[in-house]
Amino acid sequence: MKPGIHPDYHPVVFQDANTGSMFLTRSTATSERTVSWEDGNEYPLLVVDVTAESHPFWTGAQRILDTAGRVEKFRRRYGNRPVHRARAGASGESKGA
Repeated sequence: MKPGIHPDYHPVVFQDANTGSMFLTRSTATSERTVSWEDGNEYPLLVVDVTAESHPFWTGAQRILDTAGRVEKFRRRYGNRPVHRARAGASGESKGA
């Protein structure tokens, strides 16, 4: 790596704003706020809105889509209408050259 062109990559503590859980990782992000970690050192603290602790996908709280209901609603609305096929040559293709 070339010296002097890369940002400072250092330990940072991220805190979930919803759950309050914290984890220590490395980042180029900085903050004026600091927190004392379990190892006794002070690290910059970054508060974020969503982490794996509060994201619906990882917590199992995500909504399940009702795809069967959507299909039935579509069928009630449009019924069994015939499918319209595109005419030959309608896409701009030339017939015989």
